[in-house]
Amino acid sequence: MKIIIEEEFHIDEPTAVAIGKFDGIHQGHVFLLRHILDMKEKGLKSAVFTFDVSAASFFQDKEIKEITTLEEKRIIFEKAGVDYLIEYPLNDKTARTSAGDFIKKILIGMMNMKYIAAGDDLSFGYKGSGNVDLLLKASEEYGFETKVIDKLKYGLRDISSSYVREEIEKGNMDTVDKLLGHPYGFAGTVEQGFKLGRKLGFPTMNLYPDEEKILPPMGVYYSIVDFEGAAYPGITNIGVRPTVSEDDHVSVETYLYDFDKDMYGKKIMTSLLKFKRPEKKFASKEELKAMLDTDIADGREFFTKEYGKQAD
Repeated sequence: MKIIIEEEFHIDEPTAVAIGKFDGIHQGHVFLLRHILDMKEKGLKSAVFTFDVSAASFFQDKEIKEITTLEEKRIIFEKAGVDYLIEYPLNDKTARTSAGDFIKKILIGMMNMKYIAAGDDLSFGYKGSGNVDLLLKASEEYGFETKVIDKLKYGLRDISSSYVREEIEKGNMDTVDKLLGHPYGFAGTVEQGFKLGRKLGFPTMNLYPDEEKILPPMGVYYSIVDFEGAAYPGITNIGVRPTVSEDDHVSVETYLYDFDKDMYGKKIMTSLLKFKRPEKKFASKEELKAMLDTDIADGREFFTKEYGKQAD
């Protein structure tokens, strides 16, 4: 996958395009992507257009937590088979691009677009003045094809990034999994911690989530860690470890079953499967250790029951 981050660029090959914020890359986004990926059979390269920063944060001039970081989006798009990812610079100048210029100069002129799959609620261009009706009119003028995609539903509700965000904040990871089509996770590099877990007999690997990343409730989760193409079952604590630390820096700390590799400096994805219990401060390290013993034993039962695989 080629990543383009410049304001001025040109793709020589004809493309099938999807545009949007892609926060969360939920089932609706995946359905949209499938349409442009299917166009490869007709000789078109797949191209995704998004911005290099959160549009919501930029226009509202305040930080809005994201479901998916830029790094995580890159991982997901590449796994999906996207050929071009445009992370277009969003600034005062580019934000004033009219909807007409966005179609003519960027989608057609720079991206060589021949096909676009668009959600029925799509907006683009200055003050969101562009919509699918404008795309359909432009299709006739410029000779590209527009495919309008209806929203997918989960139950009676439209699948949306807002819906996903609500469920993450509630800790309903089962529902989040259904909305995203995959478990909610954190991509990052394993960092050196204080080795407090190791001292208690539970060696862990630590990630420190990006500040813009939305967090579920602090607590313990059954989890899966993906590393170099393999998936490892584990128990993850999201929080500040109040029993053993006074540091308020939130970490994603995972104990893996049947795992003894040195992971410092390695890139992993930690995915949350199910909320087990809230984080709490224990009266002593001994009480904490006893609770961790219980968490790990419960995890073995969970993975055996849910996946038919014994976690050792």
